[in-house]
Amino acid sequence: MTAESFATIYQRACERKGGEEQLQLLLAQWQTPLALAELSDAELLSQMSKKVFQSGFVWRVVDNKWPAYQQAFFDFEPHKVLMLSPDQIQQRAEDVKLIRHFKKTQAIYDNALMVHELAIEHGSFGKFLSQWPQEDMVGLWQTLKRKGQRLGGNTGPYFLRAVGKDTFLLTQDIQAYFKAHKLVDAGFTSKRGLQQVQQTFNHWQQQSNRSFNDISRILALSVGDNRL
Repeated sequence: MTAESFATIYQRACERKGGEEQLQLLLAQWQTPLALAELSDAELLSQMSKKVFQSGFVWRVVDNKWPAYQQAFFDFEPHKVLMLSPDQIQQRAEDVKLIRHFKKTQAIYDNALMVHELAIEHGSFGKFLSQWPQEDMVGLWQTLKRKGQRLGGNTGPYFLRAVGKDTFLLTQDIQAYFKAHKLVDAGFTSKRGLQQVQQTFNHWQQQSNRSFNDISRILALSVGDNRL
């Protein structure tokens, strides 16, 4: 089935949210690729780790505990995190000041290794992210999932959005839209399904000249329960 024009989606979102001005208030700002490239590896690892812990958990609780994580993991400097022994990681996973979840705690170490290796290859992890082509965001999602730990589903995309990489999300509302309009004929975790989603978002971006972030949010606001 042919995708709706983005103008149609935008008009429906305006009608649902009380007009164009109200819709604009719901759209978030994002950083430019230059700002992303300037973020330190430690800042990016911190944000990545926070999104891993927030997945399936109350975000407010994670936010409140994050200063303790900054202290426990050396402000998330990757080379310092990589000096932790297995016993030290286990101790942090059992620390009552933190969140007692071994696999997510281990993911901090594993993702520090990914950040470190990509920084060596590209100059910094921020440069690696900022230089990734926008027309293949699903490829970046898959790379983070493959090279890192616990970055599948929407965790990787939420991390990218948090640090300023322009991306769309596959929330329940957006998945439901793609299914209802028969824009995918494969699963959303399959390479084929993700490529179909990417092609549709690329089409809407060419039509609207808007960011993926805006397109994704406007689409969510035009249907369902507005899971942005």
